[in-house]
Amino acid sequence: MNAELERRYANVRAAMAEHHLDALVVAGSEYTGFEGAVTYLSGFQIVHRYAYVVVPAGGDPFVAFPSEARYVGEHGTAEIEQVFHDRPGQLITERARGWGARRLGVYGLDYVMTVRDRDALDGFELVPFDEPFDLARAVKSELELESVRDSVRINTRGFEVFLDAYAPGRSAAEVMAAAEEWFVSQGCGRLTMNMVLTGTDSYARPEFKIARRSEILGRFLLPSLEVAGAGMHWVEVSRAIASADAELSSDTRLMEDAYLEYADAARKTMRPGATCHDVHRAVSTGFTERGYHLGHVTGHSIGMTMIEFPKIGEGVETELAAGMVLSIHPHAIAANGEDCLYMQETWLVTPGGGEPLSGLPMAIFAR
Repeated sequence: MNAELERRYANVRAAMAEHHLDALVVAGSEYTGFEGAVTYLSGFQIVHRYAYVVVPAGGDPFVAFPSEARYVGEHGTAEIEQVFHDRPGQLITERARGWGARRLGVYGLDYVMTVRDRDALDGFELVPFDEPFDLARAVKSELELESVRDSVRINTRGFEVFLDAYAPGRSAAEVMAAAEEWFVSQGCGRLTMNMVLTGTDSYARPEFKIARRSEILGRFLLPSLEVAGAGMHWVEVSRAIASADAELSSDTRLMEDAYLEYADAARKTMRPGATCHDVHRAVSTGFTERGYHLGHVTGHSIGMTMIEFPKIGEGVETELAAGMVLSIHPHAIAANGEDCLYMQETWLVTPGGGEPLSGLPMAIFAR
């Protein structure tokens, strides 16, 4: 096991000890954005089906796959024992009982673990462990930050490719295809989650849409771009786009002013010791003072899983630490429920404050 993987296990086992767990089951699925937890603890990237990494409080971990997943991934990349079973939940139960385990933490209990495997764990005390697991992996190592920065490089250039391909009258599918070609060429594979928010020539509506051929782009739109490069660290970087002759609504322009204030507030507030609540209040003030509400979570930790704890939100008292990577994307919506502005940036928490990793200006880009 390499040093980076050993570091991860040490952090996770410290969280397990704090919660008095006998073992931890980490679930991952091919559903986009939910496969990374398995890679984080095993080195294996799920290509199809699902898997579980099982970590005893003492002893060697293993990764369990359903039998039909034997040939649907590069299993030589796994750095821990691999076991295939018709019912992985039964296998986990057998091994956990052999260890004398009674209290099992489960990452993905509500959203990832299959019903048949959950049923097989009947008799154990099951502890939902999504938040503690995410907090244990929130601070990135230097090796992880290299992967994050590479994903940001890919995502940032992908936005530029999208911008170059955009023109009013083109379909969302045509424009997104240019960006997707770039993403795949840079090693993202299927690890992209890219959408658009469209509306009229002067404002965009809050709903996220798939980039379809039938979606004809007007003079203003909001791309939503989320990708993970070959290192499997997700990032989110996008800006609003308007044609040169667009006459944007007054609400859209006021939201743009609030976005500039958010970027400045994030730089100042995202320091070690500040809470997620502090950051949420700081970055949302410019929007709420102008009468706008936020329809989507203000931000969240991001890593090998697309959305991780802690979230940036009201009442979240988790303290930031240097090395945390956060996606911040206020989803500003006007009182009429129509006008919207949504732009994404991936930030690094440093001792001197928040560092936006893309280098793109926080502004509406004219094309």
